[in-house]
Amino acid sequence: MNTPIPSPPLTIRAIRSVAVDVPMRYPLGTSAATLRSAPLLLIDLETEEGITGRAYLFCYVSAAAQAMAAMLEEVARTVKGDPVAPVDLWDKLSRRFRLIGVQGIVRMAMSGLDVACWDALAVAAGKPLVSMLGGDIGNNKARPIPAYNSSGLGLMAPEAAADEAEKLLEGGFRAVKLRLGYATLEADLAAVRAVRKRLPDEIALMTDYNQALSVAEAIRRGRALDDEGVYWIEEPIRHDDYLGCARLSRELKTPVQIGENFSQPQAMAQSLAANASDFVMPDLERIGGVTGWMRATAMAAAGGIEMSSHLFPETSAHLLAVTPTRHWLEYVDWANPILAEPLRIEGGNAIIGNAPGSGIRWNDDAVKRYRMT
Repeated sequence: MNTPIPSPPLTIRAIRSVAVDVPMRYPLGTSAATLRSAPLLLIDLETEEGITGRAYLFCYVSAAAQAMAAMLEEVARTVKGDPVAPVDLWDKLSRRFRLIGVQGIVRMAMSGLDVACWDALAVAAGKPLVSMLGGDIGNNKARPIPAYNSSGLGLMAPEAAADEAEKLLEGGFRAVKLRLGYATLEADLAAVRAVRKRLPDEIALMTDYNQALSVAEAIRRGRALDDEGVYWIEEPIRHDDYLGCARLSRELKTPVQIGENFSQPQAMAQSLAANASDFVMPDLERIGGVTGWMRATAMAAAGGIEMSSHLFPETSAHLLAVTPTRHWLEYVDWANPILAEPLRIEGGNAIIGNAPGSGIRWNDDAVKRYRMT
């Protein structure tokens, strides 16, 4: 994959980051933890030419933000003065961090830089990111990017879940995601049935276990869900148990979805080789930023498997627009308060604007308000 370089080329001057903790509109209870705020690391890539590229990382827990920022400082020391060439930068940083491994926080910091680099290149070219990647905005409007609302619907009482599901349809969404992994199968079924009963039949209902189950329990619960009108079952077991996931895909009628924990495209290749799932959904800060995503799209296209996104809807919308087997955009509103112009959803579809880059710009007042101390 060749990186488009505008003329004159951009040169990295500095990488700056700010950690914020943004309250969530809907607390999100999962089988692993309950999230009430979104800890984000906001990244500004400054160039000698005066162009700034922006991106953000989702830190999962506030304590991780400081570690990510520290790793990003090491990344900045390594690439200061280099051309903004994402593929070359990824290769250079992979060599730099070979001994510690391009995993975890290292990989996330590199991915944040990669996304910011692509944003800077598109801003310098005066084009939306989708156009920079070879997509056509006019064609994109003709082929909408369907989005499901994943901003809420954590573990809660069935009727409360049904109430929240109705709220998540605001804005014309045609699909929502429900977290499962209650203590019992009966509790899972009660939540699904309450939400499904409240939603119109044409609304898709995705479910997500966040790796809560053993293979045997996933088969038991999956079979019980097979006739409940569920669109997919996401990460029912440990994310890297590809043989176990493949067994679930064979034995369950409901499609199995995995991919948010693919660590770089190599992990996705292993999963595809094992026929581990019916669908895939890479995550920008784990797959390797825009560069990793584009490599993953080629794999999905070659395998004929539908590919959705995980989090980061602002940039992911651009990427799905150039993904041959694009499926669903996962929409979350967690970053909206600190964005000058949040991603628009109309009729349940993500709308990509004409602004240069990914469209990410900070709401400076909100950043000050939510900045971590």
